[in-house]
Amino acid sequence: MIKVSDFDYDLPKHMIAQHPSEKRDHSKLMILEREHGAITHHIFHEIKDELGKNDVLVINDTKVIPARLLGVKKDTDALIEVLLLKELKKDIWEAMTKPARRVKLGTIIDVGGRIKLECVGIKEEGLRDFKLSYDGILIEQLEALGEMPLPPYITEKIRENDRYQTVYAKDPKSAAAPTAGLHFTKELLEEIKQKGTEIIPITLHVGLGTFKPVSADFIEDHHMHEETYEITKASAERLNLAKKENKRIVSVGTTSVRTLESNYDDGFHAGIFETKIFIYPGYKFKAFDALITNFHLPKSTLLMLVSALANRDFILKAYEEAVKKDYRFFSFGDAMFIK
Repeated sequence: MIKVSDFDYDLPKHMIAQHPSEKRDHSKLMILEREHGAITHHIFHEIKDELGKNDVLVINDTKVIPARLLGVKKDTDALIEVLLLKELKKDIWEAMTKPARRVKLGTIIDVGGRIKLECVGIKEEGLRDFKLSYDGILIEQLEALGEMPLPPYITEKIRENDRYQTVYAKDPKSAAAPTAGLHFTKELLEEIKQKGTEIIPITLHVGLGTFKPVSADFIEDHHMHEETYEITKASAERLNLAKKENKRIVSVGTTSVRTLESNYDDGFHAGIFETKIFIYPGYKFKAFDALITNFHLPKSTLLMLVSALANRDFILKAYEEAVKKDYRFFSFGDAMFIK
């Protein structure tokens, strides 16, 4: 059994980034070289110097929706906050609800007179299933009424919603951004392409599985929630060709890692799937070779994932150095390249 406390570290509160860097690709970049245990410091746009024609870059093109809704409970006028997590089927959504104890089967919540949510399912951990009723197109109603679901450790309002989206975001179904991708600009991606690096999109819609805190004392007791991912036929074929040609597969973000590792079985497969893969030390990676990621929360499943890739002691040493070098942490923070 592995203790969750083994993945704790001290982080001064002021190092939690409250806003994005002025320019996406001007954040700091720490490079970890696993083979030699080396740590070096760079600016993110220098990632292009690490990539070449023998690499493919795998990006998660999910798009964040304004998924946080504040509504009024019918009959009592109690304020209820609903965070839409995942569309289970047409207009039926799983959602985190606060205060959940006030929401029973049949409860109706009105959001701005334009969206009605009827509770049709009760789940544990504050989760509820809602049937949504609205006129027109849901995403347009959400953009009018909802807020971007920024993590609770970001206490400042975001000035521009598109700074919590990647420049390649396409499919609007995500409850959080795949934050490693926030560092890329269109210009930087074009420079990377010019060097011969192929960029391959896949999709994982970020939900509770990615950001749910670990409350168990031991890793093995933590329950991951399912998230939906998709790999197109074209992307599966390109990934399989990269494997065949022995190219280095570089994953942008832990969501891309979880998609690739969930999908790979003697090859990559096209389709829409569910995953609740939990990667922690002892896991044997098979689908990719290097990772661009951010600095993750203490005792989080994401810190456990990178510790599986690069050795827990090496990762914690790197985090300690990041604190000393005044790196910015978490969603709007700086980046790491583990190669």
